[in-house]
Amino acid sequence: MVLVGDVTDKIAILVDDMADTCGTLGLAAKTLMDNGASAVYAIVIHGVLSGKALEVINNSVLTRVVVTNTIPHAEKKKVCPKLDTIDVSAVLAEAIRRTHNGESVS
Repeated sequence: MVLVGDVTDKIAILVDDMADTCGTLGLAAKTLMDNGASAVYAIVIHGVLSGKALEVINNSVLTRVVVTNTIPHAEKKKVCPKLDTIDVSAVLAEAIRRTHNGESVS
């Protein structure tokens, strides 16, 4: 994995649309820490978290992984203390309301 830029003494934030097995997320976090980042956080829209994903997260250098609640994962949070959730139900409800009423969603 190639890193572009200087992350020395910086807090790095990885942003991804989906995390399935979290292999790439774990590798990216390791690369950032190996290049001097002080901490690495990840924010993911859809946390599929299949296979060994929780093991990868727990054993990684990731400080915290934040996922939205677009996929249920309450049971997974019990075995992965690095996992946090952001509730996006209000945002989705508002987008549906606006679409239904012919209003702008941008």
